[in-house]
Amino acid sequence: MSERIRFPREAWVPLLAGLYWLWNAPDHAFVGFLFSVVPGCLLLGGGISMLLMPGDVRIAQFAGLGGVLGVVFALPAFLVLGFGSGLLLLAASFAGLLAAGHHSVKVETPVEGVPQPEPSAALSLQVALDEALLATMTLTQALPRTDEYARIEREITDAREMFDSRGWLEKPEGYHAEPLPLSNPVIRSGRTRGIDFERLSFDSEYEPHAREPGRARWLSYGANRRAAAWVLRHADESRPWLVCVHGYKMGFPLTDLLAFAPEYFHERLGLNLLVPVLPLHGSRRMGRRSGDGFIGAEVMDTVHAEAQAMWDIRRLLSWVRAQSDSGVGVVGLSLGGYNAALLSSLDPALRCAILGIPLADFSRAMFRHAPALHLRGVEAIGIDRNRVSEVLRVVSPLSLTPKVPVEHRSIFAAVGDRLVPPDQTRDLWRHWGEPRIEWYQGGHLTFRAHAAVRRLVIETLRGADLVV
Repeated sequence: MSERIRFPREAWVPLLAGLYWLWNAPDHAFVGFLFSVVPGCLLLGGGISMLLMPGDVRIAQFAGLGGVLGVVFALPAFLVLGFGSGLLLLAASFAGLLAAGHHSVKVETPVEGVPQPEPSAALSLQVALDEALLATMTLTQALPRTDEYARIEREITDAREMFDSRGWLEKPEGYHAEPLPLSNPVIRSGRTRGIDFERLSFDSEYEPHAREPGRARWLSYGANRRAAAWVLRHADESRPWLVCVHGYKMGFPLTDLLAFAPEYFHERLGLNLLVPVLPLHGSRRMGRRSGDGFIGAEVMDTVHAEAQAMWDIRRLLSWVRAQSDSGVGVVGLSLGGYNAALLSSLDPALRCAILGIPLADFSRAMFRHAPALHLRGVEAIGIDRNRVSEVLRVVSPLSLTPKVPVEHRSIFAAVGDRLVPPDQTRDLWRHWGEPRIEWYQGGHLTFRAHAAVRRLVIETLRGADLVV
């Protein structure tokens, strides 16, 4: 591989684009100079790194981010610098973005059992957008203090001993307590971008097991103890329901509802939609950003977040089924796909389960995407991926058996996905008995641009008699 990517030709594209931004920076006045330096340095640094550090999978992240910022920052240049200069900056930035995606596809190791990416400008663009998003996550990810690593290690050790002694490592389903029925949630009307919906909220009442490591910390997250969901339902109580589980960093009405195309699934197909807000997301967040803490260094927070997600969604399903027995299916995207897979192993009454670009292994994702400084910290105190995987086994869809019949399971995934690498989806597909799967030539963020994805979803819903 090192020979194939040594001094790649595409490296010169972001390198020259970055130089062009920096060359023109002094002519843009002080504010324009500051705006020029950011994409210029990212593009230049990305190009140089492709030449001098071949094969590093993180290089394309920052080249991609530079390309995205360059495209955005070039738009005001049309007004400030004139049409010609603005067009050159826009073209250079877009070319740098495509080069970042092309380089990412080139350096990624082929995955056995997954269709090979078919090189194209469209694929390069979609992969580059994934890489740019990963760069923002890397830049804003909070790292533990040095003195916190020892506590994290103790929690992992203690949790492993507790889970093993109670038989949960062998039979993870036993870790999940039967949730309390939900009878009287608070329901208020809401509206976003022309979509009328209901805001449902209730006290979660989830608590980690007694003496479970991290319990007190988890219960201190006050906002997270109030669960929420977005509901779109018809007056006809006989309509089937579709549980739609959002992805990482979402949890707001606008993003969540638009991700699941309510104009199609609710209005055209006539489904009732239930969109739960995952723990630590949206109004339940504990950090500056939605989703902070769900996946990260605090391993026991990840365990509790996932366990609470299952508790809350199963409570919501008790509310749904008290109103109607017309059938329920589940679809999830990314982190939501992980949750949909886990839910299908705990709820025997689901009609179908559709996993979209699904995460399957938290520990694998953590160790792939974590900053190198953090990985050195955890490795220094003896935390490796296998130890983390053992503890996370109690909330892993790869360790539980789905209860939905295999003919009513389906998966769609991207061959160029950078947030959830294809090997994760492949492993979940195999664990699920190799149901129908649609691999599209694209990235994580662009599934709605591929018609085959919608066809798969519709056919799965029809096969489960949820739509006609």
